[in-house]
Amino acid sequence: MEFIPAKQIVSSASGYWFGYNYNMNIYKGCSHGCIYCDSRSECYQIKNFDTVCAKKNALEIINKDLKSKRNKGVVMTGGMSDPYNPQEKKHMLTRGALKLIDTHGFGVGICTKSDLVLRDIDLLKSIKKNSPALVLMTITTFDDEKSRIIEPYVSTTSERFSALRTLSENGIDCGILLMPILPFINDTEENILNIVNEAHAVGAKYIYPSFGVTLRQNQREYYYSQLDIHFKGLANDYIKKYGDSYQCGSDNYKRLKAVFEATCKTFDIKFKMKDIAEDYKRGYEFEQLSFF
Repeated sequence: MEFIPAKQIVSSASGYWFGYNYNMNIYKGCSHGCIYCDSRSECYQIKNFDTVCAKKNALEIINKDLKSKRNKGVVMTGGMSDPYNPQEKKHMLTRGALKLIDTHGFGVGICTKSDLVLRDIDLLKSIKKNSPALVLMTITTFDDEKSRIIEPYVSTTSERFSALRTLSENGIDCGILLMPILPFINDTEENILNIVNEAHAVGAKYIYPSFGVTLRQNQREYYYSQLDIHFKGLANDYIKKYGDSYQCGSDNYKRLKAVFEATCKTFDIKFKMKDIAEDYKRGYEFEQLSFF
């Protein structure tokens, strides 16, 4: 793995995305191979996106960054590159960062598609004693075989649900990023209902959805090339329907949204970002920080 230079790793965030106060991206690039990944977009200027790089002296920089913050808050990781990529097994930079977050009294929010997060349950439990700890697992399709097509190198859907069950059983607030829901591929009522029902079964408290996909620049080109391989003729359907549109919403949006929200309400699963943020931060001294 290549190590690249960095001056800062923990930076201030707007607070909108689930009430996070700081962003932290230790790795750059991703090896999950998801055909729809927005981080492939040209605007992020990540060369050789499928190769994972780590920031040199990451833990020393993170320690310095956290020490310099006047206000405690929740540090989000996983926005641009999964913190639990395969290289993390060896280098344990995410684990080291969690130790520092715990030491300095910050909270943490993790977005991932890997059950490797279970390795760090001990640290998440330690953080949660004094600060919020949230794990959001991205799940797009209930079917393991379809998941292997659209996100070939991640933990299977069933493995991710199993991880959520273990996290929940250990008292960690957890939920699902139900995104993207790809038009013509996984935008079915059956898929949505299966995911929500299983989320309830494993103890997930939150699901945040997006019933469509965003496409721009070279991300669109890569996505269409993968559609040509795995879903013959589908790229042409996208071109006819969406052209160069950034937002590619599902035709089934209204029905899926209605079914999703009704089922979540039945199980008392929170699905609005404001409600999720308020819930997992409730009871901690910095929960009143403005995040909307």
